[in-house]
Amino acid sequence: MTSQLNVDTIVDKAGSGGTNVKIANTSVTVAEGGSATTTTVQGLNKAWHLASNDSALTDSFNVSGGTDNGTGDYSYALSNGMNSANYSVAGVCAEDATRNQHTKARATGSYTVKHANLDNESARDCANSSNVCGDLA
Repeated sequence: MTSQLNVDTIVDKAGSGGTNVKIANTSVTVAEGGSATTTTVQGLNKAWHLASNDSALTDSFNVSGGTDNGTGDYSYALSNGMNSANYSVAGVCAEDATRNQHTKARATGSYTVKHANLDNESARDCANSSNVCGDLA
């Protein structure tokens, strides 16, 4: 027989009302349809940023700052590094659909993206955003 826990509120053991719930990296989430599962920790976004066209952060999660390396070339530092440089960075130029973004370089503590015009691949500055998925260190 399986166990089930039904509660309205979880509080810390000091009783202060705060919560600090930890889940193991082996925890599984059941999909909406009920038949498929995914590892919860693997499915979480590990970092994201929204930045202006000079790499200044407008908002972010696990990104400590940006660097403008030149026209359309931006690097972003991770507050908590990744396990290896084998992670995914997906992003967009937030200003104009005629520009693309690609990942130029990835390191465990940072990533670099490049923006260019779609028609001629010339470098262009633009406000941008990225999402990072993979394994934290």
